[in-house]
Amino acid sequence: MKRPPVISDAVKRGLTPLHRKQATQLLPQTRMGGPMPWIIAIMVALVVLATGGALSLNRLASTANDDLAGSITVQIVEADPAERERQTEATVRLLEADRRVAAVRAVPQSELDALLEPWLGEIDPAAPSVPIPALVDARLVGPASEAELLRLESLLKRDAPDARLDAQADWLGPVFAAIASLQWLALVLVAMLAFTGITAVWLASRNALSINAKTIEVIHLLGGDDHQIARVVQRAMRTDAVVGSVAGFVLGLLALWLLGSQFAALESGLVAGGGLIWLDWLAIVLVPVAACAIALLTARFTVLLLLRRPV
Repeated sequence: MKRPPVISDAVKRGLTPLHRKQATQLLPQTRMGGPMPWIIAIMVALVVLATGGALSLNRLASTANDDLAGSITVQIVEADPAERERQTEATVRLLEADRRVAAVRAVPQSELDALLEPWLGEIDPAAPSVPIPALVDARLVGPASEAELLRLESLLKRDAPDARLDAQADWLGPVFAAIASLQWLALVLVAMLAFTGITAVWLASRNALSINAKTIEVIHLLGGDDHQIARVVQRAMRTDAVVGSVAGFVLGLLALWLLGSQFAALESGLVAGGGLIWLDWLAIVLVPVAACAIALLTARFTVLLLLRRPV
């Protein structure tokens, strides 16, 4: 920035321009005040909550996919109980003999009756009102691909013509799609909150410059540069950013703990797979750090941009 002619002549005559400490003392050393700490706290809390939710959903989907990747279910759809029993035994025998099948289990009739009882009422095993298919659960050595299902169908076709094979992961396909949508929604929310935070800091920095416009002009006349002014605004923003980030981080962790307690009470195997690991917690801890860094950099670049003058 070019100094005014009077200052330039004075410097040439030996007058020492303002040093960093002298220039910064001319500006108020108080915080920017206002709602800025609360705005940062609310945004950090929401980002912590969104980040924790997205990471938990990712962990849940990954765990469920790993558990079900090689699992298949064989249904024996046959009305005649004797024929259904024969085909079930043949299915178990053939699958146990296959090298690509790691484990086979015929689901007991009592378990099937218990699963259907809430919808069909108490079922009489001797004379069921609705024919119930027999179920055989199996775990493959590899993933349950379409090619592998076709191979097993061909294997069972002769001895168990009424057998129908399904990959268990396919049943949760809509659930996985919904989880992916929620993850994208969380990422969009984080991006929007980051943009909102940058905008709020930008407006606060502009307001600080506007309030202290006359003082800044005096500093310029005395030889102070834009970087000295930017450091003052950045230091004021640092206090608000640290206070807001810490408060928001605590609120976000509290919200995550409350939600985790509610979901843990469901005692669902699927929900249990959504627990966070240490890498996930590390990402959550970095949220307030990133918020402080973004606030400080935004404040500095905003001031330098607004004070930029031709050299």
